[in-house]
Amino acid sequence: MDLIDDAAETGNTPEFTVSELSGAVKRVIEGEFGFVRIRGEVGRVSRPRSGHVYLDLKDDRAVIAGVMWKGVAARQQTQPEEGMEVVATGRLTTFPGQSKYQIVIEDLRPAGAGALMAMLEKRKAQLQAEGLFDAARKKPLPYLPEIIGVVTSPSGAVIRDILHRLRDRFPRKVLIWPVAVQGAACAPEVARAITGFNALSDGGALPRPDLLIVARGGGSVEDLWGFNEEIVARAAAASDIPLISAVGHETDTTLIDFVSDRRAPTPTAAAELAVPVRMELLSWVDEAGARMTRAMGQRAEARGQRLRDLARALPRPEALLQGPRQRLDTRGDRLPQALIRLVDRQRLRLSDHAGALRPGTLSRTVTAERQRLSDRIARLSPALERLVKGRREALARRADGLSLRPLQRDISVGRERLDGLERRLIEAGRQRNLALRQRLDALDRLRETLGYRETLRRGYAVVRADGNVVTTKSAAEKSAGLEIEFADGKLKIGGGAAPRKAKPKPPEQGSLF
Repeated sequence: MDLIDDAAETGNTPEFTVSELSGAVKRVIEGEFGFVRIRGEVGRVSRPRSGHVYLDLKDDRAVIAGVMWKGVAARQQTQPEEGMEVVATGRLTTFPGQSKYQIVIEDLRPAGAGALMAMLEKRKAQLQAEGLFDAARKKPLPYLPEIIGVVTSPSGAVIRDILHRLRDRFPRKVLIWPVAVQGAACAPEVARAITGFNALSDGGALPRPDLLIVARGGGSVEDLWGFNEEIVARAAAASDIPLISAVGHETDTTLIDFVSDRRAPTPTAAAELAVPVRMELLSWVDEAGARMTRAMGQRAEARGQRLRDLARALPRPEALLQGPRQRLDTRGDRLPQALIRLVDRQRLRLSDHAGALRPGTLSRTVTAERQRLSDRIARLSPALERLVKGRREALARRADGLSLRPLQRDISVGRERLDGLERRLIEAGRQRNLALRQRLDALDRLRETLGYRETLRRGYAVVRADGNVVTTKSAAEKSAGLEIEFADGKLKIGGGAAPRKAKPKPPEQGSLF
């Protein structure tokens, strides 16, 4: 009876496993909603390291989970942000691991211009709060850059307009970094171009620009959206090179316009901001040169007139030179007498010094030096003998306490040292004796040079009377006999003495006197 009741309760209902039921639900949902478009507000957004994007789409009554795989997320022109109203295109599926359904998004776009502008205003407020729009951080543009870097499409009319305008105003070197100016690749390529230009070095193969221009022609909000991306705005704000933004027409405004150092309404206007007009510069230089020439001429004329006015108050050159000329003549007249007096004073000093050099003094000095040299020679040999004897006695006293081999070695070393000292002492004594002998010979030669006998050899003679030197005529006349000393001998005159070695003379020649 119980078996019949259980069969009645279960009936013919099939029995599924959890996986089978989940797979059946998955096939039903994917079959019924293979491709759908959903409009809603972006809720929670999650970006894990894998690169996939997980988000929620919601309205006022329901929420549906969404996933955007890495490859699809990289291709999107607009990245999802919380609070943005979007239209998502994709397919519905289930995730059995959590028993939920979700949409796999293939395309994601803002739901109209209002959503784009709302997102733009939110991003603008965020960057402004960080201070990226402050005027204090904006750099001045160089007056005349040598190299200008242009970030734009190389195939559009924008680059031709910029080059043409630069050529007309002031030709400069231009480096072009080609980028996509719309679409999903626009923002990352423009950001890489700005960063790449800043990474160039001044002395590298590719020179670093002095000024950057980011340019694009006009277009819709969607076309210009790449320049509203946060990555582009931050790259422009971080640029060390001054940057001009020239995106769209005068009425178009993007985020790069607020963070750039200068905004140009058009790409052509950016070229005009980058360089001055060459002809205007040349005209200004010519005008400044003419003004400088006139100013210098007027200044020179004024200074010349001032100099002439001052010159009238100055005395004549002849009057200035009269006094110095007179003093020069006076001192020139006194100069010969001053020279004569100076020579007399120097001659008198020489005579005083010469009187102190007497032969007797030199003889005593030579004799004393010879005696001192002889005494030292006589004392040298006994001193050496005593030194050797003392060393030998000391060596003999120490010999008792020493072994034979060290003693022999010490004796040998000592003998060699003693012999060396003896040789050095003998050599020193010989050198000392030689030096003293040379000094004595020099003094002897000086004595002979300063002696009166050298004077006699030059033709002079010494006259003596009674053993005294006669220096005047009156003293010679009073003397009974004179003795004249020449260099080769003495000659007596008068006093009954016959001349020394005089030959007999004939009577007709008369006497010597």
